[in-house]
Amino acid sequence: MAEEVQDQQEQQPAPQQPAPQQPQQSVQVLLDERELRTVYTNAYRIHTAPEEVVIDLGFNMANPNTQGQPAGQAQLLFKVTDRVVMSYINAKRLAMSLGQLVKRYEQQFGELPLQPGQRR
Repeated sequence: MAEEVQDQQEQQPAPQQPAPQQPQQSVQVLLDERELRTVYTNAYRIHTAPEEVVIDLGFNMANPNTQGQPAGQAQLLFKVTDRVVMSYINAKRLAMSLGQLVKRYEQQFGELPLQPGQRR
């Protein structure tokens, strides 16, 4: 019976050893800015889908078309100028990068207010 136990142990696969780590290769990133556009945005809107995040960028402004509005009622127009579509992984990376950027800015210049009109 001792021989049977020994035979069974020899037939079991050996536990896998972790693969040896490959040395990290450095990658040089080249930027092609020939089609770069700069846009201003003071507002955004986020849509989500199962596979992607959609961010509309633009700016808020008073509605220039006041016809048909009750007197004294102001309207705000969100003029969408650009749309960014990205994966959730890239959205997370962007959120982390922006969070670090804002943290460094606030450490240097003080906390930024979230409510409109609360400027330093």
